[in-house]
Amino acid sequence: MQLGVNGLNAKAALAPAVTARLAGLAEDLGYTSWWVGDHVVLPSPRTPGTPMDPRDPILDPLVHLTYVAALTRRIELGTGIVILPQRNPLVLAKQAASLDVLSGGRLLLGVGAGYLEPEMAAVGVPFADRGRRTDEYIDAMVQLWTAERPRMDGRYVRFADVDAHPRPVQEGGPRIVVGGHSRAAFRRALTRAHGWFGVGTPDVIAANLAGIERVSGEVERPDRLGRLEITAIQLGPVDQATADRFAQLGVDRLVVYPLPLEDPDDIARFLERHAQLAR
Repeated sequence: MQLGVNGLNAKAALAPAVTARLAGLAEDLGYTSWWVGDHVVLPSPRTPGTPMDPRDPILDPLVHLTYVAALTRRIELGTGIVILPQRNPLVLAKQAASLDVLSGGRLLLGVGAGYLEPEMAAVGVPFADRGRRTDEYIDAMVQLWTAERPRMDGRYVRFADVDAHPRPVQEGGPRIVVGGHSRAAFRRALTRAHGWFGVGTPDVIAANLAGIERVSGEVERPDRLGRLEITAIQLGPVDQATADRFAQLGVDRLVVYPLPLEDPDDIARFLERHAQLAR
């Protein structure tokens, strides 16, 4: 089971010097992936269920990961996750391909349908059709990354007689990882993604994996996607016994989350302690 870290494009961890220090430390300690979240705007005042205060700073994930790509050499760069319906899929496909090229093929493009209606309303995206948009946007990006003559004639995306280069370094485009715990998210992961990204304790992840197994009997997984990779994140510290439980569940990648720690020294110590989980 590989080890990753998430959340360090936000709050006190986002300063350039702090990012440089922590990204280098994570790579030196053997972390194999660096993940970052995404919010364009947040409800103000804060509403129930909102993950952050609207005044909490969070950097754009693609911009932040481009900076981290220049600071590192081996660690994979993941969006955990991009709220896909809020993004123009052609623009995001170009950004993702560019980052994949600049990083030497290290991008993991985590996407999700989102759940904050005020955020979607602010960027002009109807909340009710976010799932259908997410599916179609994934298909549109794959077209631009892989097709000899890219084209799309969907409900939300239509294009033809255009192309986009450079193509990503990774054959077929960056690996797509779908986040979410609904049946729709499970279907999306099984039919359109290389991996699934789940949040919670081992018990929560076990229940989600059982849900994925049930849905897998209802859909056909394309051969090109291979085996579904499982990435799990527990918010808060993880001890060895908990890490072992994740491994027993078949989790491929355990992601730890140092926030809400605010002091960079505390975050560094968190990374040092949790690096032992992969040894």
